[in-house]
Amino acid sequence: MSQVTIGLEIRAHDGPGVLHQLTGVMAQHDADITSVAILQSDPGTSHLYFEVRMAALVDVLLADLRALPIVVEATATSTMQRVFGKRIIIMGGGAQVGQVAIGAIMEADRHNIRGEHISVDTIPLVGEKPLAEAVRAVGRLPRAKALVLAGSLMGGEIEKAVREVRAQGLLVVSLNMAGSVPDAADLVVTDPVQAGVMTVMAIADTAKFSVDRLSRRVF
Repeated sequence: MSQVTIGLEIRAHDGPGVLHQLTGVMAQHDADITSVAILQSDPGTSHLYFEVRMAALVDVLLADLRALPIVVEATATSTMQRVFGKRIIIMGGGAQVGQVAIGAIMEADRHNIRGEHISVDTIPLVGEKPLAEAVRAVGRLPRAKALVLAGSLMGGEIEKAVREVRAQGLLVVSLNMAGSVPDAADLVVTDPVQAGVMTVMAIADTAKFSVDRLSRRVF
């Protein structure tokens, strides 16, 4: 039987063992949990989101979940991959972040109307420690495919964090700035708008651009 990946949005009475009961039902249906998030909840109620891969007997799973005394509501939804797709994270100085975002959003729009799903997230940050922490956190974000570091000076602990997330498979693009981060990045681009455009092209399935095929990596 064919496998499908679906989202499950569940509201349940709050208390110990909620996840245990919900995942127990999913295990009975051989549903492979690929993602889970505990969303903001009302007092006494847990709001949870799962993504599961399973045989296409979704209605039976939903019926068994709803039969649990703790469950208030259980519905099937589109997955975050289907709705928001791949994520590009842009961080650094506010002005540079904004310019990179302009290029990324314009290019993402061009690919999204052709069937892609690429979303762009930004966070202006300053300081070596906050930036290093944020870089490492991108490796824990679901669906994050690329990170753009937009600033004038980055190095030290930020460089170490960049090398760590690159080792995890994350594409890292850096503006051509002072510091050691450009030496650690996959791609270095001087113009921030172009950096946004090239990052989208690098992760889009609808583009023919590949960082691995470049003869040089500084532009």
